[in-house]
Amino acid sequence: MSTHAQLRWDDIPPAILEQREAADGKPAVSYRSAGDRFILVEYGPTEFDMNLNFFTQSVIDAIVEHPVPGVVETAPGFRSIVFSLDGSVHVSDVIRELDEIHTSIPALSELVLPSRVIRLPAAFDDSASRVAVERYVKSIRDDAVNCAGGNNIDYTLAYNGVADLRALVDHVISTDLWVGFLGFFPGLPFMFPLDPRHVLFAPKYNPTRTWTQEGAIGLGGPAYSIYPVESPGGYQLLGRTIPVYDVRQRNRAFAQSPVLLRPSDRIRFYEVEEAQLLEHFDEVHADAFRYRIEEEPFDVGAYQRWSESLRSEAEGWRTSRDAAAAMTPVP
Repeated sequence: MSTHAQLRWDDIPPAILEQREAADGKPAVSYRSAGDRFILVEYGPTEFDMNLNFFTQSVIDAIVEHPVPGVVETAPGFRSIVFSLDGSVHVSDVIRELDEIHTSIPALSELVLPSRVIRLPAAFDDSASRVAVERYVKSIRDDAVNCAGGNNIDYTLAYNGVADLRALVDHVISTDLWVGFLGFFPGLPFMFPLDPRHVLFAPKYNPTRTWTQEGAIGLGGPAYSIYPVESPGGYQLLGRTIPVYDVRQRNRAFAQSPVLLRPSDRIRFYEVEEAQLLEHFDEVHADAFRYRIEEEPFDVGAYQRWSESLRSEAEGWRTSRDAAAAMTPVP
């Protein structure tokens, strides 16, 4: 007979510790147990809504200004934050502090977030992306529908109902990409189109690649990424840009941190030829390239009004895109 006491359901703490309903122009919030010294805080319903990310980032900004006792680290996601605690405070005290921060934050329509506009060159359908696809086909999966033709461009065109590479590039460079959060690899950004008329979508690789080039521009679901280092990866490869991470900090843009991008940055790609992009790589490492970075606060209310004015066009585009996706096989 086991000497261990039998665990009863009543002994297991609830997953959701506390909840608040949406009110005063702010989303609902749930405080969840995430381990002995972790709290997972989620904002709003489980859906893709840029407003939830705007609010999440406003919470992080508030905590930077007014640190919460006992919190040693935060790990933001798209609509959530994991808080790591040092054990010196009770969870209920931390929740009370976070509640006070939640109350102090203005309504979504009144938020103005610190933000930067960063212009990055991009070469599309580049040779390094094709090498990554070729390696995948040869060593992992030779029947991957997303790699037909030796690239991921053709598949992304079909999945979104886009006519050709020129139209695809126009979608990418016609909208700012909002950096929602960083994760998985140092400095790897998850970026989302702010213009709803230019939201592209793509399933991920199945299984993942074992190699992706530094600077690769990938698309997975509605999110873009820039691969900061050579690494495995599962996003469809559209092109390549210059370094966004440099542990050696060879360019003055990395003087304060080896990670270039921050949550709430806005990325604006501009198209260049691949030869020029490769020259820029050398210039970055020699500190001869100047990154174009401008401080420009982001007015959430103005953005909400602007995006609402595009509702009809955006819905028409989404309907067309979804129809194409329904007729395209998934990897």
